[in-house]
Amino acid sequence: QVQLVESGGGLVQPGGSLRLSCAASGSIFSINGMGWYRQAPGKERELVAAITSGGSTNYADSVKGRFTISRDNAVNTVYLQMNSLKPEDTAVYYCNAVRVVNSYWGQGTQVTVSS
Repeated sequence: QVQLVESGGGLVQPGGSLRLSCAASGSIFSINGMGWYRQAPGKERELVAAITSGGSTNYADSVKGRFTISRDNAVNTVYLQMNSLKPEDTAVYYCNAVRVVNSYWGQGTQVTVSS
């Protein structure tokens, strides 16, 4: 059992920055990995960034060099630092956690990049 609570979405101008947070509770020591996904209107859901329990990271090519995923085990929280934001980054961003054979999702947070 894993519960995820997201925060940090909002409206930002192109070139700006935003930091998303995902706080996990429950069977946190059984989590194999966590990640951020996004889905824009009319588009497929895509993996943005992921981090394993061992600390390995993976990024979509479209965000490499701009986004950074990190974790703070002391507060059971995963972050997504988003810099140099572009209008094409506009989407609903979802936090995801994998525990054994189950996948858990946060409620989603809207990120809008517009001038």
